Amino acid sequence: MVPRTSAPAASAPHVNVLLLAVAGAVAVANIYFPQPLLAAVARGLDVSERTAGAIASATQIGYALGILLLVPLADSARLRRLTSVLLALTCAALLVAAAAPDVVTLTLATLALSTTTVLPQILTPVAAVLAGPGRQGRVVGLVGLGLTLGSTLSRTVSGAVADASGSWRTAYAVAAVATAALLPVLPRRLPERLGSRGDTSYAGLLAGLPRLLAVHRELRIPALLGACVFAASSVFWSVLAFHLAAPPLGYGPGAVGLFGVLTLPAALLSAAAGPLTDRYGAPAVNAGGLVCAGLGLAAAGLAPYAPVALVAGANLLVVGVSSCQVAGQARIFGIGRAVAARVNTVFMLATFGGGALGSLAGAWLYGAHGWSAALLAAGACVVAGGLVVVSGRPAVPSCVRDVTREAGGIRPRIPQGES
Repeated sequence: MVPRTSAPAASAPHVNVLLLAVAGAVAVANIYFPQPLLAAVARGLDVSERTAGAIASATQIGYALGILLLVPLADSARLRRLTSVLLALTCAALLVAAAAPDVVTLTLATLALSTTTVLPQILTPVAAVLAGPGRQGRVVGLVGLGLTLGSTLSRTVSGAVADASGSWRTAYAVAAVATAALLPVLPRRLPERLGSRGDTSYAGLLAGLPRLLAVHRELRIPALLGACVFAASSVFWSVLAFHLAAPPLGYGPGAVGLFGVLTLPAALLSAAAGPLTDRYGAPAVNAGGLVCAGLGLAAAGLAPYAPVALVAGANLLVVGVSSCQVAGQARIFGIGRAVAARVNTVFMLATFGGGALGSLAGAWLYGAHGWSAALLAAGACVVAGGLVVVSGRPAVPSCVRDVTREAGGIRPRIPQGES
């Protein structure tokens, strides 16, 4: 059954893509700003680096839980109300984290705030659905640029704030203020609903997720690739703070956070992935992204104590991972607007599930075997992503397959209850 365009969505006001990009940047920053603080947290709470590394894993696990449990609601819930509730809960969790007396409290607060700060994965399908066919890659790329800037610059801001204030806690308080600032602005600028209200229950929304993955090959391939590339990225960023703080480099949180500014060129360049996907297709952009990610890891591994090589490697990794994510999302949103939030749920659940495993594996490998072992694991993830892309290439070109489907009156089937 072909998804129908609902009246509420059709009459929705034009959504300001710039606002969505900025809001997404602020929200996604809550996932990444703790990374440069891990060494300072370990010292401040008197725990080992491996224990502090659990905070990075908690952010990825919490984000994956939020994507699974909360993002599907966007297909049927009132977006303005949902957005307001999520922003308020995130602010509260950030304040608890800022006052955490021990690492257990901090980890649990981080898990809670990363569960509720899933607005980027609600705003992205909103922008893509309202953009319409032929422009989805460009719009997803612009919103994705905001997310990339938020993830990279948040590391710089948190490191600078920690250095200036002398405490990692201040960074959590600043994040709470920035998140609260969205409350009076963002909800009122969103459409009331993404699609039709429908009769599907919350349990039905969640139960239908595996069926979406089983039915749509256009979802399976991007989901697997997203898991691989984000695992590689999480390995790198979760251990970078420890590597830079250790001899012979001996850098503090501010220097670690500076990598956010130094990777700004890569963040800006990644916006081109959207138009390139519209023009050349997702497989071509994915292949280019994997090459960039592999080269970045190689540079960081071959010259582990050369700041220039580390910066170059970080830039290539950001370009590669961001390009793969934009291409993947542009591809999955073509499945249909009625399931836009849910296909994004499956895609991002796979992506951040891979990220959580990458953070956990990276912290363990670095503690046990050092920087080179962690980067080898990241490289293995990139190779796995390459195998996914190669195995996922259609035997018949998509244009020919689409013409054949139309000629035979065949359309991709949406699971019952999903239209």
